[in-house]
Amino acid sequence: MLRRRSQTSVDDTPVPADDPKPQGKGRPTPKRRDAESRRRQPVTAPKDRKEAYRQMRSKQAAERERARKGMLAGDERYYPVRDKGPARKFARDWVDSRRLPSQYFLPFSLVILLATWIPWPLEIRAAMLNIVIAVGWPLMMVGVLATSVYVAWKVKRLVAEKLPNESVKGVGFYAAMRALQIRRLRFPPPMVLPGGKPVPPKK
Repeated sequence: MLRRRSQTSVDDTPVPADDPKPQGKGRPTPKRRDAESRRRQPVTAPKDRKEAYRQMRSKQAAERERARKGMLAGDERYYPVRDKGPARKFARDWVDSRRLPSQYFLPFSLVILLATWIPWPLEIRAAMLNIVIAVGWPLMMVGVLATSVYVAWKVKRLVAEKLPNESVKGVGFYAAMRALQIRRLRFPPPMVLPGGKPVPPKK
């Protein structure tokens, strides 16, 4: 009898609501490997070679698009090796902030080429060719050569002064070649306007 009363008193004892003892989650804690397996996304293997090639092309296209957007935004992580580094960035900004005679060489050549296709009278055509050959081309070539030498020398000297820890190897030639390009066709795209102001972000 004593045993039965004792059992009854233990079983009938109410549990207070603020009992600090944890009651549990009501379910077992999942193992770590099971939780990680749920987080993993299923990888669908290609059915055949054609499907694998299609997936590869799609992935490459997405990577190229991401790189293109990164380059247009000025993210140096996506630039080729030849365009990376503070020295190359300084050279680009220095050239892009100026209007140099050498950048008009290609437009001038295109205008002359288009002018020769127009059916001018023979006298006018001959006079134009004489002026271009005797005056236009020599002046343009002298201007391009002088500008290229000046740009290469100036940029190389400024990089050595402002970025003493950077190598100046090839930076002068890099700047001179950029100065020959039409501004709209330069790559990486200019980040500064002529005069030195930053290019406004595209909307």
